[in-house]
Amino acid sequence: MAGFLAGFARVLVVAAVAALFLAFVGAFGTGSSAIGLRLAYWLTAMLLTTMVGTVFVLPAYMLGWVEPRPLLATAILALVISVPQTVVVWALGPLFFPGSFSWDPRGLPAYYPPVIVVAAAMMALAHLVIDRMQARAGLTHAAAAGAAPAKFLERLPVKLRGGELYAVEAEDHYLRLHTSKGSDLILMRLADAVAELDGLEGAQTHRSWWVAKAAVTDARRSDGRGTLTLKNGLEAPVSRSYAAALREAGWF
Repeated sequence: MAGFLAGFARVLVVAAVAALFLAFVGAFGTGSSAIGLRLAYWLTAMLLTTMVGTVFVLPAYMLGWVEPRPLLATAILALVISVPQTVVVWALGPLFFPGSFSWDPRGLPAYYPPVIVVAAAMMALAHLVIDRMQARAGLTHAAAAGAAPAKFLERLPVKLRGGELYAVEAEDHYLRLHTSKGSDLILMRLADAVAELDGLEGAQTHRSWWVAKAAVTDARRSDGRGTLTLKNGLEAPVSRSYAAALREAGWF
């Protein structure tokens, strides 16, 4: 929840900056009004439409619909969220500019194209912000000298205890633990596992994978994605969403 709130706060900041730009240039017929009124209108419109869009965008990210085809998903989401956002923009116009806009529903279709343009730009920016935050949140760090080992190691089945943990792979509601002593399944969510893996240097490389950095013997990148080869020969995928953060951390 804390991660979501931080991400949402950053998206709101992006929306506020966009509102300042739109007010400054007098976008979409608002240029003849005073700058203060334009600022009030665009800040209200951008913040409200961002909150409306979040109702649709958040479930899409949480359900994993965006990562496989981010460009297509972003385009579809922009088209979908533009419908309720158009109603919001249409309803706000007469409140701020009663002489220039009206609540005549016949004017609604004219609002949709410009709202799509703004929604698409906001979706692209939000996608970058969310992806970067998710990737950085998935990085885990080695424990300091003398510190307790990662809490997650206590969850290893008895037959894997004492082995080196190579990777954690999500399989439905289970996690497959890949170690130097073999592999086994435990019932747990990957997000909860990553939180307990801090103390081991590693990273989430995909929405279904966490990999220990010490287990990587080879790293390859192609077309924005990547593949990590582990000590046991297993290949772990690196999706576009996590590739930049891994590159910054020196994995490639």
